Amino acid sequence: MEEDEILTEVGGRDQDKSSSFVFEEAFSRNIGWLSEWEQQILRTKKVAIAGMGGVGGAHLLTLARLGIGAFHVADFDTFELPNFNRQVGATVSTIGQPKVDVVAQLARDINPELDLALFPAGINQDNMDAFLKGVDLFVDGFDFFVLDMRALVFARCAELGIPAITAAPIGMGTAYLVFMPGHMTFEEYFRLEGIPIEQQYVNFLVGLAPKAFHRSYLVDPSRLDLAARRGPSTAMGCQLCAGVTGAEALKILLGRGPIRSAPRYHQYDAYRGKWHLGWLPAGNRNPIQVFKRKMGYRMLTQLSHEMPTAASPKSNTEIEAILDMARWAPSGDNTQPWRFEIKDPHHVVIHGFDTRDYCVYDLEGHASQLSVGALLESMAIAATRYGFRTDIQRELEAAETHPKFEVRFVPDATIRPDPLWPYIPVRATQRRALSMRSLTPREKNALEDSAKPAFSIYWLGGLGIRLKVAQLLFMNGKLRLTTPEAYEVHRKVIEWNTQFSEDRIPDQAVGLDPVGVQLMRWAMKSWSRVKFLNTYLGGTLLPRVQLDFIPSIACAAHFLIIAKKTPQSIDDYIAAGRAWQRFWLTATQLNLRLQPEMTPLIFSTYIRDGVEFSKNESSLRLAEKLSSQLEQLISPEISQRAMVMGRIGAGSAPKARSVRLPIERLMVS
Repeated sequence: MEEDEILTEVGGRDQDKSSSFVFEEAFSRNIGWLSEWEQQILRTKKVAIAGMGGVGGAHLLTLARLGIGAFHVADFDTFELPNFNRQVGATVSTIGQPKVDVVAQLARDINPELDLALFPAGINQDNMDAFLKGVDLFVDGFDFFVLDMRALVFARCAELGIPAITAAPIGMGTAYLVFMPGHMTFEEYFRLEGIPIEQQYVNFLVGLAPKAFHRSYLVDPSRLDLAARRGPSTAMGCQLCAGVTGAEALKILLGRGPIRSAPRYHQYDAYRGKWHLGWLPAGNRNPIQVFKRKMGYRMLTQLSHEMPTAASPKSNTEIEAILDMARWAPSGDNTQPWRFEIKDPHHVVIHGFDTRDYCVYDLEGHASQLSVGALLESMAIAATRYGFRTDIQRELEAAETHPKFEVRFVPDATIRPDPLWPYIPVRATQRRALSMRSLTPREKNALEDSAKPAFSIYWLGGLGIRLKVAQLLFMNGKLRLTTPEAYEVHRKVIEWNTQFSEDRIPDQAVGLDPVGVQLMRWAMKSWSRVKFLNTYLGGTLLPRVQLDFIPSIACAAHFLIIAKKTPQSIDDYIAAGRAWQRFWLTATQLNLRLQPEMTPLIFSTYIRDGVEFSKNESSLRLAEKLSSQLEQLISPEISQRAMVMGRIGAGSAPKARSVRLPIERLMVS
């Protein structure tokens, strides 16, 4: 064994740190739950902890505060940014430092008399016996995906007669097992030997958490990727692990209280408020567990894929970081009508385009212009994070169908980060039902202020008014679903069987229930199927009820963003897009959800401007009726100045959403 594999730091007080330390006084608040004699017993105990990450570091500090006097601790890793959400000791000042050193120092600051043996090279077969020598208890702090060494350590503990605890943070809860000498072993319970490593992960997970309380609130399953050895975690789960492990350690080390060892298992989920003490005779060989394992193996492929994330931009410069944030601006059907050309570290050209050549909802280019405006506002907001003022100039020579914008980022010492910048990547469309509680005066004032001074907000609230809007959108849904030109758009923009889409709308985000999604997928195979469904089976009824009528009522209010004068140029729509983005980001900041409802305005504008958007006469007549009903609802004068329409309300965040193309695919030379 190499000499640097173990660094022992035995008791012995550092006068500077321990001159005022008195063990009995430091841990006197334990007395009552412990007797004074039991506290002294814990002072003589030694615990081995493998891993100083999310749970291991919390274990060490919790057990040190319990008054346990000696530890063997092991970890070969260093702290990095992805550790910040959960790991004890992970701070800006400790990035790059060995975890075992940092957490050991925290423990010594709790009890300068600690007998600490550090294993900075981690645990291996050569130093395992030294790691377990003389210990009274082993506590598992290994990363979830470290199964080979975990199994070896538990097996060695069984041979040496050492009690062992494994506690895993599962979502916002914990699942834990106790393995006592002479009882069921780790391998007998989990059954890991002789199967591929990916299947071992499944066995370990279903054995730890047979009840799977966490599954109902896992909002993004793509983040659980067993094959890539990664998964989401929370600080709450890690702290709960340390709490239950501390309680079990106390019972084991003092020989008191019931110790329910494997095949008994324990699960507690704070998010759902559920606790379960279960019994799995034969462990993972139990018939129910065999079924769960097989289901897990089937799901493994679905879980093993990567999705883009807004949280980890691959940008090397400030301008790239700004663009990486700005690309999350909203756009109709996730078309992302922009490309970036970086000229120098403070200068970028935005190449816009519209979709009038193929999208019935953008025949005048206004929908795309609103989106480009939202992008420019996102850039300006993101730039403040880096102390830049943003100067934007549209190139007047560029065609309206392909507008260009010269954007320069000017350092400005007076600039402070805009409070809306963190909400740019998390803003999303929620097409499902929202809360019907009214907006508070504070919420309405903040939203109205976000659009000033060039725009105002026109509210359509109250149940009676929302019912009228629901009738309007129910008619609008029929127009969308029976217009042949709209069918071509819908057919192209939906990505099937997915929760996220880089360049389209995932079917899980559309807002239909599973039956509606399957019906829509069948119909979208051809226009003849759509016509058959609409003619003979009332095919528009289900989607119109689910996508238009019910959501129109199930919200706090509908709103319109109104310009001071009737829009006439591309600049008017760019300005409206900028105000629209600030409004949406403000709603997100207020923890409100939002869904755009643009098509009534679009079709009304077509009727007013004489744009023939369809060859279908019934579609044109229906659009005329829709326009008339809209003007009755909000007046012709307001209708002409309405730039954006949508619904808003409190509610849960969407579980599926459109994401964005990676930044490298949005760059042009």
